Amino acid sequence: MSQPLPDSTTLYPLPASERVRERLRRAGQRFHANDNIAQYLHEGELAAIEHEVALKAQELLRALVIDVDNDHNTQDTGRRLAKMFVRELFAGRYQPAPAVTEFPNAERLNELMIVGPLRVRSACSHHLCPIIGRVWIGVLPDAGSNLIGLSKYARLIEWVMSRPQIQEEAVSQIANLLEQRLKPDGLAVVMEADHYCMHWRGVKDDGSKMTNSVMRGRFLSDPALRREFLSLRHQR
Repeated sequence: MSQPLPDSTTLYPLPASERVRERLRRAGQRFHANDNIAQYLHEGELAAIEHEVALKAQELLRALVIDVDNDHNTQDTGRRLAKMFVRELFAGRYQPAPAVTEFPNAERLNELMIVGPLRVRSACSHHLCPIIGRVWIGVLPDAGSNLIGLSKYARLIEWVMSRPQIQEEAVSQIANLLEQRLKPDGLAVVMEADHYCMHWRGVKDDGSKMTNSVMRGRFLSDPALRREFLSLRHQR
């Protein structure tokens, strides 16, 4: 009795990136540059994606007419780029959220807390040039708020920023994440950053920065609270 023929995916397995992309599409899940896709990765696929990126990065260098076969400086650049993007700069796309211990507001704290400035680093979605800046967080807890340690703010923010971003969306993502975790009475996020897509290319303007903010809850409805936060931020 003849055996059934293997299907095409057995004979010609899809690259890992295509398998993950198809999985995301079937789930109706967005996978923009600043989205996290960790839950759609299967075991071993991240290493396979890193290998794919290394091969394609080396081909990019070839297309730039760089002799990667004989230039000792660039022979291994594709692999270095792949590791840098997949494991470091864009790890926030592929890794689940960091574990963060939360504890109840047992003392019913309800005064303004300010965290920052925290250093942030990312890459702009348009040119993959660095974004380097600082972020301040204002939290107004209530009795039902969750509280987290100071270092945990830095870990959560780094997870969001370790993806290709535009600053306006990054601030909103940080606010959404912290609001979901902390459930505060009010939340404020301010980010100030240098964009190397302006410093390194284009107009090559070294002096300009972008500052933007997101205000939630009491920070929206209480101008005095908002002024207090912004005033104290400038003193730090």
